[in-house]
Amino acid sequence: MRKLLFENLIRLPLTEPPPPPSDAAMEELAAGIGAASRRRLGRSLSIRAVDAGSCNGCEMEMHALSNAFYDIERFGIRFVASPRHADVLLVTGPVTKNMQEALERTYNATPAPKWVVALGGCARDGGCFAGSYAVIGGVSMVVPVDLHIPGCPPSPTDILRGLLALLEHVNEGGRAS
Repeated sequence: MRKLLFENLIRLPLTEPPPPPSDAAMEELAAGIGAASRRRLGRSLSIRAVDAGSCNGCEMEMHALSNAFYDIERFGIRFVASPRHADVLLVTGPVTKNMQEALERTYNATPAPKWVVALGGCARDGGCFAGSYAVIGGVSMVVPVDLHIPGCPPSPTDILRGLLALLEHVNEGGRAS
């Protein structure tokens, strides 16, 4: 035990390096989303997060958007508690049998125009949970999906890029082209 303690005092910690300083790029990306949502909706973008049965990796990255580094609320993008106030449903994880009805009800409660974003590999096709007795599959098997953001988990910057792409490519009918 003592040997392990001394080795840990000498060895450098095994951590990831901090992200490169890209404040300008991050600010430009978030400002672009704010401008696109105001142009498209006439107001800021409201997001309702739905966990359909994930491992919470994607949720951690999604919630990082609200921390002091990303702080997306300064650009008018906000997470809401009710689907009745949402423009985007951000769905994570594969859809489990227990969450199928809840996801359908959430989708039906969201007013038009509404968009569904499947966040992560599991939301796309079930990921590593595919084939389980408790999993139906990807989000598109339950509700129509407008955008898939790949990754396991996708970074907060990838999530913002996906939201910007969604807002820039929606047509007049409310669905992504």
